Amino acid sequence: MLDNKSILVTGGTGSFGRAFVRTVLKKYPGVRRLVIYSRDELKQYEMAQEFSPQENPALRYFIGDIRDQDRLRRALEGIDIVVHAAALKQVPAAEYNPFECIKTNVLGAQNVIESCLDTGVTNVVALSTDKAAAPINLYGATKLCSDKIFTAANNIRGARDLRLSVVRYGNVIGSRGSVVPFFLNKRESGVFPITDPTMTRFNISLEEGVDMVLWALENAIGGEIFVPKIPSYRITDVAEAIGPECEIKIVGIRPGEKIHEEMITTSDSLNTVDLGPYYAILPSTGDEYVEDYMKKRGGKPVEPGFAYNSGTNPDFLNVEQIRALIRQHVDPTHQV
Repeated sequence: MLDNKSILVTGGTGSFGRAFVRTVLKKYPGVRRLVIYSRDELKQYEMAQEFSPQENPALRYFIGDIRDQDRLRRALEGIDIVVHAAALKQVPAAEYNPFECIKTNVLGAQNVIESCLDTGVTNVVALSTDKAAAPINLYGATKLCSDKIFTAANNIRGARDLRLSVVRYGNVIGSRGSVVPFFLNKRESGVFPITDPTMTRFNISLEEGVDMVLWALENAIGGEIFVPKIPSYRITDVAEAIGPECEIKIVGIRPGEKIHEEMITTSDSLNTVDLGPYYAILPSTGDEYVEDYMKKRGGKPVEPGFAYNSGTNPDFLNVEQIRALIRQHVDPTHQV
């Protein structure tokens, strides 16, 4: 699928970008060019120690910001595929710095779209978040806006051979700023601060996220928001898996935080299709579009009123499963 293709990853030095590069270099040795586009020269230097351009001739490291459309357009020359992972993602930081979050997550997304329209890119997959479904914080609202403009961009592609789609998934286990490394660091203190004991979240590994993006690159028609079928976990079970001897201190909900996360709302159910391993939220253009999509891609419509919520999800990880995932994906030396 990616042999002889040129790919650019925005935000390529992040957790997802590194995992994506690792997978592509391993599975697709025939890739022509793999461009890491990000604004942090230190992270690019550190990433180049693991993924050297000398040892991997397809690799390129470009300094640039998605806020800078001229630089982005130049970086996209000769690129076939774009994976858009760049974003400001910390909920409290977005609440405190709303303009900066909007500039990156919304205006930056617009720059990506317009630059792809101008440069002959043929396939775009943008990364989203469960917080974009019925958002109550600014980060989620900016990502919902980003999702909307990426899917709607298919309406203005004209005769271009271009498909734009979105993948939306839950918390990545062990990613920067997530609860697992936070609890691992807090374990020596003997106290785990927990916002609410009933809190749940969806869980996905980086590898599963990368596989989903690759699947979307191969299967998207354009305009879909793909959602994976993944398990949930209870925050108290994560605490038990990491530090069963630790005391739990309830500290209250942070600004913009939900008790449970959603990835598909009841309002989305009318235009959501079950594709087996994934759901696809389709553009709200009526029943005929949904029927036509299923003829092309298979699947079946979900029941009206269906919702995909981390609290009502039938698939939950238990303590031992969480512990095994931490050992596998985070840091086996912690001996959880």
